[in-house]
Amino acid sequence: MSEKLKIGISVGDINGIGLEVIIKSLMDSRVMDFFTPIVYGNTKVASFHRKAIGVNDFSFNVINSADQANPKRPNMINCWQEDVKISLGEQNEIGGKYAFISLQRATEDLKAGVIDALVTAPINKHNIQQEGFNFPGHTEYLQNAFDAKDVLMFMVSDELRVGVVTGHIPVKEVSAAISEDSILHKLRMMNESLKKDFWIQKPKIAVLGLNPHAGDDGLIGTEDRDIIRPAIEKANAEDIFCFGPFPADGFFAADAYTKFDAVLAMYHDQGLIPFKHIAARNGINFTAGLPVVRTSPDHGTGYDIAGKNLASNASFLEAIFEAVHIVNRRREQEVLTENPLAFRRLSKDRD
Repeated sequence: MSEKLKIGISVGDINGIGLEVIIKSLMDSRVMDFFTPIVYGNTKVASFHRKAIGVNDFSFNVINSADQANPKRPNMINCWQEDVKISLGEQNEIGGKYAFISLQRATEDLKAGVIDALVTAPINKHNIQQEGFNFPGHTEYLQNAFDAKDVLMFMVSDELRVGVVTGHIPVKEVSAAISEDSILHKLRMMNESLKKDFWIQKPKIAVLGLNPHAGDDGLIGTEDRDIIRPAIEKANAEDIFCFGPFPADGFFAADAYTKFDAVLAMYHDQGLIPFKHIAARNGINFTAGLPVVRTSPDHGTGYDIAGKNLASNASFLEAIFEAVHIVNRRREQEVLTENPLAFRRLSKDRD
């Protein structure tokens, strides 16, 4: 456990801010005291971004495979050799093509166990669609790659943790996707992740309602009363310490989230809008439910500021360090629990 972890990093859309925040995160050599970064990209593309943002005293150590990584340097594996036309701020097929090449190579190494975790820079969900990638986003791609039955999009910051029952689906489909089973399954995953990945012994989880005012007992929709509340009762019967359903607006306005270890929202924007406001630039996205650790920053490709040296790397750096922490917690927990003491019931009339 004293050996530094190898953290794989995919570059995302090469026309966005991905490489800018990667370079900014790795410029301070002190971060190499905690992990060994391995970026899956191309040095020519990286140099283009470095020059665009006016960084002169930075370079990658070029390697062919993860086992060649220099633990004192930021490393890069060249995933393609051909010259690529970069169009900063533009959404095009080139950006999607090379984002997928980077992600695919990093995922292969993650599956092979030659890197310890993966941090993904932002992709564009439209231009990355191609043979091999027919998914709404990173989360679903990695779920498929690792044959995970289900995953939880888990947004994490120091102030707040938010998971969602339904992810990247249209709002008009949310109600039909909400069921007792789907809510209960996400609560189980969240509860398990809070224990295993964040070392919270008895997690306390808040569950948001679907409708305004959590349905007003059936006056504004019946899902909260007939689906969400029974799911919460079943979860508590399984010793999952959860409460609700809470009306989402009042819950966040009154800072009620500060009384809980995590919040389960019913759909994407219900959870992510308040999360991004509260977490500011320090939130990250963690994919719970995978057998491996994957994190990402909580922002997108940032086409509007690409190449302008305006992108903050705060979220990306948080994503890297959270990946390191989660891997270490999982490994330490395995060590602590591999030889548990045998359980013996004591007699009531013992001396």
